[in-house]
Amino acid sequence: MAGVEHRSVAAEDSDSRLDRWFKRHFPSLSHGRLEKLLRTGQVRVDGKRVKASQRLTAGQTIRVPPLGDAPAPSAGPGPVPARPRNDRDAAEIRKLVLHEDPSVLVLDKPAGLAVQGGSKLGGRHLDAMLHALAGPGGERPRLVHRLDRDTSGVLLLGRTAAAARALTAAFRGKSARKLYWAVVVGQPNPPIGRIDLPLAKVSGGRGQVVAPDDEDGKRAVTDYRVIEDVGKRAAWLALSPVTGRTHQLRVHMAGLGTPILGDGKYGGAQAFLTGAEIARQVHLHARRICLPHPDGGMLDVTAPLSAHMAGTWRYLGFSARGPETDLLTEDWA
Repeated sequence: MAGVEHRSVAAEDSDSRLDRWFKRHFPSLSHGRLEKLLRTGQVRVDGKRVKASQRLTAGQTIRVPPLGDAPAPSAGPGPVPARPRNDRDAAEIRKLVLHEDPSVLVLDKPAGLAVQGGSKLGGRHLDAMLHALAGPGGERPRLVHRLDRDTSGVLLLGRTAAAARALTAAFRGKSARKLYWAVVVGQPNPPIGRIDLPLAKVSGGRGQVVAPDDEDGKRAVTDYRVIEDVGKRAAWLALSPVTGRTHQLRVHMAGLGTPILGDGKYGGAQAFLTGAEIARQVHLHARRICLPHPDGGMLDVTAPLSAHMAGTWRYLGFSARGPETDLLTEDWA
């Protein structure tokens, strides 16, 4: 690592011990060396000295000092070193802002941009660009949840540690309502329903994936509703995840036999429309989120369709109700 990094704690790492966070993201760093870095104040959380047993909260910022000749983090979910600051990244991320106030930032994440790094992604990821959105005091925004690299749409950040904690509590307390739009191959039957299918991470020939697992999996629940369809060829769905498991919507849709269009990872060849002149990208979009604002009232933000999905809307003729339809209803299932 060339210099000091500042990494945001993701929602999936919330309540983890600091030493376990380092074990996950920097497996080559020994516990003894970590303790020395903590004693000398080189590792800090939100600018404060901490112990290895410190419990983390999503949105907190961990200072990671240069690790010298220590090997780079192994393949897995951990981020890789951030790239140096540059004007292009700063200009790009400013264009993504959908909502901004003293406590909260909401971005319209484009498909193809990772939220955090990984061994196969290089240094370009959104978390490495957040310096451009620092507040007047230089405080860097904090991620409070994540979207898949291939998923576009609404992404929330806390501008302060207190705001990040409040937003994280809303996610964990189930007071956040999330609406996704997707195009699937085929037509779900019934057209409105709830999927309650436990999921677990497994390793295989394609690397780590998520798969249904009734015995060891964690409970995963998704409500869905068909908005429009093209016969039995494809359908436009509104999806509401009740739980927040990794790749939940993608695995649940594949489990119904109607994989998300373009999602070859979970749908294989069935996830593509033969002969269709549309983008071979994942058609999943975080359309809208509604949750309590840290400063009071409600925060309700909507993201427009990404360019490749808007093109598919036109190609498949999803025009009767239009892509700006609001379907964050009280009850779907």
